[in-house]
Amino acid sequence: MASKRTSVIISILFIVFGGPGCVLGYFPYWITGFRVPASEPVWQRVVAGLLILAGLVPLLASIRRFITVGRGTLMPAIPTERLVVSGLYRYVRNPMYLGVLTSLCGESLLIRTGTLVDYTLVIWLMFHLFVIAYEEPALGRQHPGDYPRYKRNVRRWLPRLTPWDDSATKSVW
Repeated sequence: MASKRTSVIISILFIVFGGPGCVLGYFPYWITGFRVPASEPVWQRVVAGLLILAGLVPLLASIRRFITVGRGTLMPAIPTERLVVSGLYRYVRNPMYLGVLTSLCGESLLIRTGTLVDYTLVIWLMFHLFVIAYEEPALGRQHPGDYPRYKRNVRRWLPRLTPWDDSATKSVW
């Protein structure tokens, strides 16, 4: 597996030039030019900004957790060695994707274009299909003891109200 330093470098490059950078930056810019309507009320800009920032929190926290706890990266080609079930992963199985979607909702509110709303829905569908077709089967193969138990107790998209606590997996918390 990659060293911690290598994982950090790979993750930064992937954020900027790969998934998150493209989904949150390059494609929305290509679609909208990031043109914010001049008539947009201040409260709407504030709420949009808060949504964007709130979405970045689980994204960045997940990346950090993948490096430090999982000993890997968010890139499927360089996955984590250990199943990450701590932090926000105790509430929902896909906090990183939910964070990206929250930021996209903020961008949609800020820029107010139906095209960006449609894009957000397409991104959610792509995330959903990727999770079902690739991530969940891969995690089941990589972690045959822990992942099925985790999957039974923590939902894919709808967060739990209380954190999941399983003493059998505390070694990775």
